Amino acid sequence: MTVRSILSGIGLAFTAYLSARSLLWTLPDTVERGWLLIAALVLYLPIAWLWILLPTRRRVAAPDDADTDTRLAPSRWAVGLALVAAAVVPNAAFAAVNEAGRSQPFVTWVIGGIGALMTVVMVRRRPVIAWIGTGLLAVSAAAWLGPLAALSLGLVGSLVWVAVAQLITTALDRVARDAEQLSELQQAASAWQASQSGRQRERRLHVQRALHVAGPVLGRTIETGGNLRPSEKNAARLAEQSLRDELRSPRLLDEAVRAQIDAARRRGTIVMLFDEGGLEDLPASALRDIRSELAGIVEEAASERLIIRTSPHHEVAVTVVGRTAAAGAGADDDDVDLWREIRRPH
Repeated sequence: MTVRSILSGIGLAFTAYLSARSLLWTLPDTVERGWLLIAALVLYLPIAWLWILLPTRRRVAAPDDADTDTRLAPSRWAVGLALVAAAVVPNAAFAAVNEAGRSQPFVTWVIGGIGALMTVVMVRRRPVIAWIGTGLLAVSAAAWLGPLAALSLGLVGSLVWVAVAQLITTALDRVARDAEQLSELQQAASAWQASQSGRQRERRLHVQRALHVAGPVLGRTIETGGNLRPSEKNAARLAEQSLRDELRSPRLLDEAVRAQIDAARRRGTIVMLFDEGGLEDLPASALRDIRSELAGIVEEAASERLIIRTSPHHEVAVTVVGRTAAAGAGADDDDVDLWREIRRPH
Protein backbone atom coordinates (compact mmCIF):
# COMPACT_ATOMS: atom_id res chain seq x y z
CA MET A 1 0.00 0.00 0.00
CA THR A 2 1.48 3.32 -1.09
CA VAL A 3 1.37 6.67 0.65
CA ARG A 4 -0.79 8.04 -2.17
CA SER A 5 -3.39 5.30 -1.75
CA ILE A 6 -3.56 5.97 1.98
CA LEU A 7 -4.00 9.72 1.45
CA SER A 8 -6.60 9.08 -1.25
CA GLY A 9 -8.53 6.84 1.12
CA ILE A 10 -8.46 9.51 3.81
CA GLY A 11 -9.65 12.12 1.31
CA LEU A 12 -12.52 9.91 0.14
CA ALA A 13 -13.62 9.19 3.70
CA PHE A 14 -13.40 12.83 4.77
CA THR A 15 -15.41 14.19 1.82
CA ALA A 16 -17.96 11.41 2.31
CA TYR A 17 -18.30 12.38 5.99
CA LEU A 18 -18.83 16.04 5.11
CA SER A 19 -21.40 15.14 2.47
CA ALA A 20 -23.27 12.80 4.83
CA ARG A 21 -23.97 15.73 7.12
CA SER A 22 -26.21 17.21 4.42
CA LEU A 23 -28.66 14.31 4.91
CA LEU A 24 -29.17 14.98 8.63
CA TRP A 25 -31.87 17.62 8.50
CA THR A 26 -31.98 18.56 12.16
CA LEU A 27 -34.53 21.31 11.48
CA PRO A 28 -36.68 19.94 8.66
CA ASP A 29 -39.16 22.80 8.96
CA THR A 30 -36.47 25.19 7.72
CA VAL A 31 -35.97 23.23 4.49
CA GLU A 32 -37.95 24.85 1.70
CA ARG A 33 -36.36 23.17 -1.32
CA GLY A 34 -34.92 19.86 -0.22
CA TRP A 35 -34.14 18.80 -3.77
CA LEU A 36 -31.49 21.53 -3.86
CA LEU A 37 -29.71 19.97 -0.90
CA ILE A 38 -29.74 16.60 -2.66
CA ALA A 39 -28.59 18.21 -5.92
CA ALA A 40 -25.70 19.94 -4.13
CA LEU A 41 -24.62 16.60 -2.67
CA VAL A 42 -24.95 14.78 -6.01
CA LEU A 43 -22.91 17.48 -7.76
CA TYR A 44 -20.22 17.81 -5.11
CA LEU A 45 -19.33 14.23 -4.27
CA PRO A 46 -18.45 12.94 -7.79
CA ILE A 47 -16.35 16.04 -8.52
CA ALA A 48 -14.46 15.77 -5.22
CA TRP A 49 -13.81 12.05 -5.72
CA LEU A 50 -12.81 12.68 -9.32
CA TRP A 51 -10.09 15.10 -8.21
CA ILE A 52 -8.92 12.68 -5.53
CA LEU A 53 -8.76 9.62 -7.81
CA LEU A 54 -7.87 11.10 -11.20
CA PRO A 55 -4.36 9.91 -12.24
CA THR A 56 -1.62 12.48 -12.52
CA ARG A 57 -0.23 12.96 -16.00
CA ARG A 58 3.42 13.76 -16.64
CA ARG A 59 5.36 15.57 -19.30
CA VAL A 60 9.07 15.96 -20.09
CA ALA A 61 10.35 19.39 -19.10
CA ALA A 62 12.22 21.46 -21.67
CA PRO A 63 16.02 21.77 -21.19
CA ASP A 64 15.70 25.38 -20.03
CA ASP A 65 12.56 24.68 -17.98
CA ALA A 66 14.37 23.94 -14.74
CA ASP A 67 11.82 25.57 -12.44
CA THR A 68 8.73 23.90 -13.93
CA ASP A 69 7.33 20.90 -12.09
CA THR A 70 6.92 17.92 -14.38
CA ARG A 71 3.65 16.91 -12.70
CA LEU A 72 0.50 18.22 -14.30
CA ALA A 73 -2.84 18.66 -12.63
CA PRO A 74 -5.98 17.19 -14.23
CA SER A 75 -7.23 18.60 -17.52
CA ARG A 76 -9.28 21.69 -18.20
CA TRP A 77 -12.57 19.88 -18.00
CA ALA A 78 -11.75 18.74 -14.45
CA VAL A 79 -10.76 22.32 -13.60
CA GLY A 80 -14.08 23.55 -14.95
CA LEU A 81 -15.99 21.03 -12.84
CA ALA A 82 -14.14 22.16 -9.70
CA LEU A 83 -15.07 25.80 -10.35
CA VAL A 84 -18.68 24.83 -11.08
CA ALA A 85 -18.82 23.00 -7.76
CA ALA A 86 -17.33 25.99 -5.90
CA ALA A 87 -19.88 28.35 -7.44
CA VAL A 88 -23.03 26.18 -7.44
CA VAL A 89 -22.87 23.88 -4.39
CA PRO A 90 -22.75 26.59 -1.66
CA ASN A 91 -25.46 28.70 -3.28
CA ALA A 92 -27.69 25.67 -3.85
CA ALA A 93 -27.40 24.57 -0.22
CA PHE A 94 -28.05 28.03 1.20
CA ALA A 95 -30.95 28.62 -1.20
CA ALA A 96 -32.60 25.35 -0.12
CA VAL A 97 -33.43 26.61 3.39
CA ASN A 98 -34.82 29.71 4.94
CA GLU A 99 -32.79 32.18 6.95
CA ALA A 100 -33.17 30.22 10.19
CA GLY A 101 -31.63 27.10 8.70
CA ARG A 102 -28.61 28.60 6.99
CA SER A 103 -26.36 28.17 10.03
CA GLN A 104 -27.28 24.50 10.53
CA PRO A 105 -24.63 21.78 10.01
CA PHE A 106 -26.63 20.12 7.20
CA VAL A 107 -26.20 23.39 5.27
CA THR A 108 -22.83 24.73 6.39
CA TRP A 109 -21.13 21.45 5.44
CA VAL A 110 -20.64 23.02 2.03
CA ILE A 111 -18.06 25.40 3.50
CA GLY A 112 -15.87 22.55 4.68
CA GLY A 113 -16.68 20.44 1.64
CA ILE A 114 -15.63 23.06 -0.90
CA GLY A 115 -12.59 23.89 1.26
CA ALA A 116 -11.57 20.22 1.15
CA LEU A 117 -12.07 20.14 -2.63
CA MET A 118 -9.95 23.26 -3.12
CA THR A 119 -7.28 21.71 -0.89
CA VAL A 120 -7.14 18.72 -3.23
CA VAL A 121 -7.00 21.09 -6.21
CA MET A 122 -4.05 22.87 -4.56
CA VAL A 123 -2.25 19.58 -3.94
CA ARG A 124 -2.77 18.76 -7.64
CA ARG A 125 -0.66 21.85 -8.51
CA ARG A 126 -3.48 24.15 -9.54
CA PRO A 127 -2.95 27.00 -7.05
CA VAL A 128 -4.72 29.67 -9.11
CA ILE A 129 -7.82 27.51 -9.55
CA ALA A 130 -7.76 26.58 -5.87
CA TRP A 131 -7.72 30.20 -4.76
CA ILE A 132 -10.39 31.19 -7.30
CA GLY A 133 -12.64 28.41 -5.97
CA THR A 134 -11.92 29.44 -2.39
CA GLY A 135 -12.77 33.03 -3.31
CA LEU A 136 -16.11 31.93 -4.82
CA LEU A 137 -16.84 30.00 -1.62
CA ALA A 138 -15.97 32.99 0.55
CA VAL A 139 -18.15 35.37 -1.50
CA SER A 140 -21.12 32.98 -1.45
CA ALA A 141 -20.85 32.24 2.27
CA ALA A 142 -20.45 35.91 3.16
CA ALA A 143 -23.41 36.87 0.98
CA TRP A 144 -25.75 34.31 2.55
CA LEU A 145 -24.46 34.32 6.15
CA GLY A 146 -22.59 37.57 6.57
CA PRO A 147 -18.79 37.84 6.77
CA LEU A 148 -18.40 37.24 10.49
CA ALA A 149 -20.89 34.37 10.59
CA ALA A 150 -19.22 32.73 7.58
CA LEU A 151 -15.80 32.95 9.26
CA SER A 152 -17.14 31.46 12.47
CA LEU A 153 -18.94 28.60 10.69
CA GLY A 154 -15.89 27.12 8.95
CA LEU A 155 -14.63 29.56 6.37
CA VAL A 156 -11.48 30.22 8.40
CA GLY A 157 -10.72 26.51 8.44
CA SER A 158 -11.17 26.21 4.67
CA LEU A 159 -8.85 29.16 4.06
CA VAL A 160 -6.24 27.65 6.39
CA TRP A 161 -6.48 24.25 4.67
CA VAL A 162 -5.84 25.74 1.25
CA ALA A 163 -3.00 27.95 2.48
CA VAL A 164 -1.29 25.09 4.35
CA ALA A 165 -1.67 22.85 1.30
CA GLN A 166 0.10 25.49 -0.81
CA LEU A 167 2.92 25.81 1.69
CA ILE A 168 3.38 22.05 1.90
CA THR A 169 3.34 21.50 -1.89
CA THR A 170 5.78 24.38 -2.38
CA ALA A 171 8.10 22.90 0.24
CA LEU A 172 7.83 19.42 -1.30
CA ASP A 173 8.56 20.78 -4.77
CA ARG A 174 11.63 22.57 -3.42
CA VAL A 175 12.77 19.39 -1.69
CA ALA A 176 12.26 17.44 -4.93
CA ARG A 177 14.29 19.98 -6.89
CA ASP A 178 17.04 19.92 -4.27
CA ALA A 179 17.08 16.12 -4.33
CA GLU A 180 17.32 16.16 -8.14
CA GLN A 181 20.17 18.67 -8.01
CA LEU A 182 21.91 16.58 -5.36
CA SER A 183 21.54 13.51 -7.56
CA GLU A 184 23.04 15.40 -10.50
CA LEU A 185 25.92 16.58 -8.32
CA GLN A 186 26.51 13.03 -7.10
CA GLN A 187 26.56 11.77 -10.68
CA ALA A 188 28.97 14.54 -11.67
CA ALA A 189 31.18 13.73 -8.68
CA SER A 190 31.15 10.03 -9.57
CA ALA A 191 32.04 10.83 -13.18
CA TRP A 192 34.86 13.12 -12.02
CA GLN A 193 36.14 10.46 -9.64
CA ALA A 194 36.02 7.87 -12.41
CA SER A 195 37.93 10.18 -14.76
CA GLN A 196 40.53 10.86 -12.07
CA SER A 197 40.92 7.14 -11.46
CA GLY A 198 41.39 6.63 -15.20
CA ARG A 199 44.00 9.37 -15.32
CA GLN A 200 45.81 7.88 -12.34
CA ARG A 201 45.89 4.49 -14.04
CA GLU A 202 47.14 6.15 -17.23
CA ARG A 203 49.88 7.97 -15.32
CA ARG A 204 50.92 4.72 -13.64
CA LEU A 205 51.16 3.07 -17.04
CA HIS A 206 53.28 5.95 -18.33
CA VAL A 207 55.59 5.70 -15.33
CA GLN A 208 55.91 1.94 -15.73
CA ARG A 209 56.63 2.31 -19.44
CA ALA A 210 59.16 5.06 -18.74
CA LEU A 211 60.93 2.88 -16.20
CA HIS A 212 60.88 -0.01 -18.63
CA VAL A 213 62.37 2.09 -21.43
CA ALA A 214 64.74 4.36 -19.55
CA GLY A 215 65.52 2.27 -16.50
CA PRO A 216 68.31 0.17 -17.99
CA VAL A 217 69.87 3.20 -19.70
CA LEU A 218 69.79 5.25 -16.51
CA GLY A 219 71.23 2.35 -14.53
CA ARG A 220 74.04 1.94 -17.04
CA THR A 221 74.69 5.71 -17.04
CA ILE A 222 75.00 5.75 -13.23
CA GLU A 223 77.14 2.64 -13.26
CA THR A 224 79.66 4.05 -15.76
CA GLY A 225 79.55 7.61 -14.50
CA GLY A 226 78.25 8.81 -17.88
CA ASN A 227 81.02 7.16 -19.85
CA LEU A 228 78.81 5.29 -22.32
CA ARG A 229 79.77 3.40 -25.42
CA PRO A 230 78.39 4.67 -28.79
CA SER A 231 75.75 1.93 -28.87
CA GLU A 232 74.66 2.84 -25.33
CA LYS A 233 74.46 6.52 -26.27
CA ASN A 234 72.27 5.62 -29.21
CA ALA A 235 70.04 3.57 -26.89
CA ALA A 236 69.82 6.52 -24.49
CA ARG A 237 68.84 8.81 -27.37
CA LEU A 238 66.11 6.43 -28.49
CA ALA A 239 64.85 6.10 -24.92
CA GLU A 240 64.71 9.89 -24.53
CA GLN A 241 62.74 10.20 -27.78
CA SER A 242 60.34 7.45 -26.71
CA LEU A 243 59.69 9.22 -23.41
CA ARG A 244 59.06 12.47 -25.25
CA ASP A 245 56.48 10.68 -27.41
CA GLU A 246 54.71 9.39 -24.30
CA LEU A 247 54.50 12.92 -22.90
CA ARG A 248 53.51 14.69 -26.12
CA SER A 249 51.12 12.29 -27.85
CA PRO A 250 49.95 9.38 -25.69
CA ARG A 251 46.67 9.08 -27.61
CA LEU A 252 48.52 8.25 -30.82
CA LEU A 253 50.49 5.38 -29.31
CA ASP A 254 49.90 1.71 -28.92
CA GLU A 255 52.34 -1.19 -29.06
CA ALA A 256 52.27 -1.39 -32.87
CA VAL A 257 52.83 2.37 -33.34
CA ARG A 258 55.64 2.39 -30.77
CA ALA A 259 57.34 -0.53 -32.48
CA GLN A 260 57.18 1.06 -35.96
CA ILE A 261 58.40 4.46 -34.69
CA ASP A 262 61.30 2.78 -32.88
CA ALA A 263 62.15 0.81 -36.04
CA ALA A 264 62.06 4.01 -38.12
CA ARG A 265 64.39 5.79 -35.72
CA ARG A 266 66.80 2.88 -35.78
CA ARG A 267 66.82 3.26 -39.57
CA GLY A 268 67.92 6.86 -39.07
CA THR A 269 64.57 8.60 -39.59
CA ILE A 270 63.79 11.56 -37.35
CA VAL A 271 60.23 11.09 -36.05
CA MET A 272 58.36 13.89 -34.27
CA LEU A 273 54.88 13.56 -32.74
CA PHE A 274 52.56 16.45 -31.85
CA ASP A 275 49.14 16.13 -30.22
CA GLU A 276 47.10 19.24 -31.03
CA GLY A 277 43.77 17.82 -29.92
CA GLY A 278 40.91 16.25 -31.76
CA LEU A 279 41.17 12.69 -30.48
CA GLU A 280 39.72 13.20 -27.01
CA ASP A 281 36.12 12.32 -27.86
CA LEU A 282 36.81 9.39 -30.16
CA PRO A 283 35.76 5.93 -28.96
CA ALA A 284 38.32 3.21 -28.38
CA SER A 285 37.44 1.42 -31.64
CA ALA A 286 38.07 4.60 -33.68
CA LEU A 287 41.40 5.20 -31.94
CA ARG A 288 42.37 1.60 -32.63
CA ASP A 289 41.67 2.04 -36.36
CA ILE A 290 43.62 5.32 -36.50
CA ARG A 291 46.64 3.79 -34.74
CA SER A 292 46.58 0.75 -36.99
CA GLU A 293 46.64 2.94 -40.12
CA LEU A 294 49.37 5.14 -38.61
CA ALA A 295 51.56 2.10 -37.87
CA GLY A 296 51.26 1.02 -41.50
CA ILE A 297 52.19 4.49 -42.79
CA VAL A 298 55.28 4.69 -40.55
CA GLU A 299 56.35 1.19 -41.56
CA GLU A 300 56.26 2.10 -45.27
CA ALA A 301 57.80 5.59 -44.92
CA ALA A 302 61.26 6.18 -46.36
CA SER A 303 61.60 9.91 -45.55
CA GLU A 304 64.44 11.37 -43.56
CA ARG A 305 62.01 13.16 -41.25
CA LEU A 306 58.45 12.23 -40.28
CA ILE A 307 56.14 14.77 -38.66
CA ILE A 308 53.02 13.18 -37.18
CA ARG A 309 50.41 15.66 -36.00
CA THR A 310 46.86 15.21 -34.72
CA SER A 311 44.19 17.48 -36.11
CA PRO A 312 41.04 19.01 -34.59
CA HIS A 313 39.52 19.06 -38.09
CA HIS A 314 36.10 17.43 -38.31
CA GLU A 315 37.21 15.09 -41.13
CA VAL A 316 40.97 14.61 -40.64
CA ALA A 317 42.24 12.94 -37.47
CA VAL A 318 45.99 12.69 -38.11
CA THR A 319 48.35 14.19 -40.68
CA VAL A 320 51.67 12.50 -41.53
CA VAL A 321 54.26 14.57 -43.44
CA GLY A 322 57.55 13.11 -44.68
CA ARG A 323 60.43 15.38 -45.67
CA THR A 324 63.75 14.57 -47.32
CA ALA A 325 66.70 16.81 -48.15
CA ALA A 326 66.23 18.38 -51.59
CA ALA A 327 68.45 17.05 -54.34
CA GLY A 328 70.92 19.39 -55.98
CA ALA A 329 73.59 21.70 -54.69
CA GLY A 330 72.55 24.80 -52.81
CA ALA A 331 69.07 23.60 -51.98
CA ASP A 332 67.87 25.14 -48.74
CA ASP A 333 64.48 23.47 -48.28
CA ASP A 334 63.47 19.86 -47.82
CA ASP A 335 61.21 18.16 -50.30
CA VAL A 336 57.87 16.86 -49.09
CA ASP A 337 57.91 13.27 -50.30
CA LEU A 338 55.08 11.98 -48.12
CA TRP A 339 51.70 13.46 -47.26
CA ARG A 340 49.07 11.24 -45.73
CA GLU A 341 45.86 12.14 -43.94
CA ILE A 342 44.11 9.65 -41.69
CA ARG A 343 40.41 10.33 -41.93
CA ARG A 344 38.27 10.59 -38.84
CA PRO A 345 36.01 7.52 -38.57
CA HIS A 346 32.27 8.21 -38.96
